[in-house]
This record gives sequence, structure tokens and C-alpha cells, in this order.
Amino acid sequence: MSDARTPAQIEADIKSRRDRLAVTLDEIGVRLHPKTIVGDAKARVASTVDHTAGRAFVAVNRTVSDVKAQFVDEDGSPRLERLVPVALVAVGLVGLLALSTRRRRG
Repeated sequence: MSDARTPAQIEADIKSRRDRLAVTLDEIGVRLHPKTIVGDAKARVASTVDHTAGRAFVAVNRTVSDVKAQFVDEDGSPRLERLVPVALVAVGLVGLLALSTRRRRG
């Protein structure tokens, strides 16, 4: 068996390699094009923002659930021993704010 290739085989191999190189160069050109780079950067930023917003939503939802658990029993009924003092403090703060506003105007 001979390892010698014919000129036609060599030419076909060169053409095949040239075609593959052209495809590779085209892919590199697309990847390095400014619009592609900007688009990839935008996609990464959007992904990061979505991830951060999702984590923030989970954190807020957990906090709201924790606060709600302080004022509502597991069966959904309000815990009056905790609601009444908070309501009194809130009414007192509103009253103080109203008095201070009235004194500034008057």
C-alpha cells in the first residue's frame, strides 16, 4: 500500500481546509463584531439584574412572611396581644406628628 496521494486528493484536502478556515474566520468575525460584544454585555447585565431582582423579591417576601407571622396565628387569626400595642404606638406617632405640624403652622 502506498501512502502517496494524488494531486487531486491534495487539492481536495487544501480546498476542504480552506473552507473550514473560512467558516472559522467568519465565526471569529461575528464574535468580535462590536454589535455582538455589546449584545453579549447587555445580555449579561440583564441576566444579573434579573438574578438580583429575583433574590430581592425572595428576601422581601420572606421578610413580609416573617412580619406577618408576628401578628397572625398559624390559623390566620390576629394576635391581639401584639396588634394592640403596635396600633397604640402608631396612633401616638400620628398624634405627635399632627401636633408638631400644627405648632409649626400656628
